[in-house]
Amino acid sequence: MTFRQAWVMTLKPGYEAIYKQKHDEIWPEMLANMKRDGVISFSIYLYGLKLFAYIERETAPQHNRKPDEITWRWWEMMAPYMDTKPDTSPVMEPVEEMFHVDRSGKLA
Repeated sequence: MTFRQAWVMTLKPGYEAIYKQKHDEIWPEMLANMKRDGVISFSIYLYGLKLFAYIERETAPQHNRKPDEITWRWWEMMAPYMDTKPDTSPVMEPVEEMFHVDRSGKLA
């Protein structure tokens, strides 16, 4: 089974290029974390200053698990460029899936 999630975040004006650059240069440790967590696919789209993130996982996300040190370091580095909570974690507003169909034509 594939688990899908999506959320929106907000980029601060003028930081579009640096946000893209940081993700083009994503740390190997972050990619290793994603692999460890069963990430199949992860995309972030920009619309105005809204960032739309979509992730597919092989395993259900563990909502009670705290982010590791690498994730916290990434968030701290990205904090100047986007809306964050006081602890530097990004403000991530979940969005509800309203429709999904896979390539077999099966509705989910």
